[in-house]
Amino acid sequence: MFRILGVGDVVGRPGRAVLRHFLPKLREEEGVDFVVVNAENAASGSGITDKIYREIRDYGADVLTMGDHAYKRRQALPLYEKKERLLRPANWPPGAPGQGTCVVEGPRGVRVGVIHLQGRVFMNAQGDFFEEADRQVEALKKKADLVVVDMHAEASSEKIALSWHLDGRVAMIFGSHTHVPTADAIVRPRGTAFISDAGMTGPYSGVIGRVKEAVIKKMRTNVHEPFAVAQGDERLGAVLAEIDEKTGKATSVKGLWLPLPGRDS
Repeated sequence: MFRILGVGDVVGRPGRAVLRHFLPKLREEEGVDFVVVNAENAASGSGITDKIYREIRDYGADVLTMGDHAYKRRQALPLYEKKERLLRPANWPPGAPGQGTCVVEGPRGVRVGVIHLQGRVFMNAQGDFFEEADRQVEALKKKADLVVVDMHAEASSEKIALSWHLDGRVAMIFGSHTHVPTADAIVRPRGTAFISDAGMTGPYSGVIGRVKEAVIKKMRTNVHEPFAVAQGDERLGAVLAEIDEKTGKATSVKGLWLPLPGRDS
C-alpha cells in the first residue's frame, strides 16, 4: 500500500513550525510515502518565497500547491518556471507563469501525478475546472501510477461535485482554501479518497489564521488594517489516504487535526 498525505493551507511561521514537527514524525509513524502541501499562505500569511519553498521541501513535502494567492509576491514569480514541484492552478490562463501538474517518483518507483485546480464560486473566474481535470487526468495516464488532486475552492459543492466526476479516475482529491477542516473524509464507490477540506495548518486561535481583533474590527467598522498572522493553538490540518499501488484505488482515508505539543490553546 502507498500512503499519501495531503496537508491543508500552511499559514505563516506558525504553520511552518507545525510542518517541521509533524512531517518527519508522520512519515515514520504512519508510513507516509508521499506528501502534498498547500503553501499559498506560507509566507507571512500570503504567497511564498524561494527560502520558504526550500524550507518546506526540507521538512518532507514532495510537492507544493498554491492557489489564488500564488502570485501575491512578485519576487516569487520566477520560482514557478524553475521549480517543477511548485504548482499554481492548472485551470489558470495559458500565459500564467508555471504549471498546474507534475509527476514525481516516490518510494518503490511509484510515479505520483499531482493536479492543482481552483474553484470559481466567490473566487476570480478561471477556466472550467471539470474540463481541465479531464484533460490533465488523460495526459497523466501514461506518466503516473497514481493521481492526487488539490482542489482549491471556497464552495464545498464544487469540491464534492469534482470528487464524483473523477471517482475511479484519481486516487485522491483533497480540498483546500477555507482553512476549516471538514468531517466528510470518504472513499467514493469507485475508489477515490476524498475530503472537502483538509483544514488549515497553522494557528486556530485567530480567524482562519489571522489576528482575531483586526478581523473583527474590519467586520464591524469596515476600517481595514493589516491582518497579521495569529499565534496560539497551532495544529496540523491534513488528510491521509492509503492507496493500492496495483489498482491506483484508495482503500482508506482519514482526516487529521493534530495540535502541536506544548502550545497553549
